[in-house]
Amino acid sequence: MADETTPAAILWHGDSRELLARVPDASVDLICTDPPYNLGGYSTGNIDMNWRKSFNNDVAAWDRAFDPAEWLAELRRILKPTGTLFAFTSYNMLGRWHEVFDPAFDTFQFVVWHKTNPPPKLRRAGFLNSCELIVACWDKGHTWNFGRQRDMHNFIEAPICAGRERTKNPVHPTQKPLRVLRQLVEWGSNPGDLVVDPFMGVGSTGVAAIELGRRFVGIELEEAYVGAARRRIEAVEPVVPAATAPAV
Repeated sequence: MADETTPAAILWHGDSRELLARVPDASVDLICTDPPYNLGGYSTGNIDMNWRKSFNNDVAAWDRAFDPAEWLAELRRILKPTGTLFAFTSYNMLGRWHEVFDPAFDTFQFVVWHKTNPPPKLRRAGFLNSCELIVACWDKGHTWNFGRQRDMHNFIEAPICAGRERTKNPVHPTQKPLRVLRQLVEWGSNPGDLVVDPFMGVGSTGVAAIELGRRFVGIELEEAYVGAARRRIEAVEPVVPAATAPAV
């Protein structure tokens, strides 16, 4: 479980259930993460062509068992009273998130990410799987950055991650687009704030955070993904004055 540190980020390789214990109480401004969806037994029917499997970011064979109830206490412990939580989830898990997290926060809502280029549905047997849900939780007094009422819609339009933005070696089956993550980071934190992602993958949340002048701690179980995250984060050129690495 070696640590990898960049000027504004710390990346931990290992199990986040163990490594989150390193994060001090009430020290995190924003938790922005993409945990497993528990979709192993589900199919959206979008596409069934082996050469396109890496582009279906809705169902992945590696999806691990995940129960939000097992994470509530630790996520609440590290989050500041003014902090915000964003977590990507699926339709079949939203009810469980609500059951567990709604009583623990003053506000439980969700954001819809509309994918403007969803994978095609070849059999035409139902809707395209063009929307993804993001749980949003906070308490009174939380950080919330909106300039105008018309900016306060819980709806983000962005294409799925593809082309040059998508990592090729290794490929991550559920890599999220930076356009969505930048919006979440801007909504729920300020420059210099600490952003934590317990399921970092290839570091997209970290890239968005560093670009916007935040500090970042990421945790990832797969070693190859940690290496990809480090390379991506080291290549970031912040558009907001850079922060220094968090002291955790």
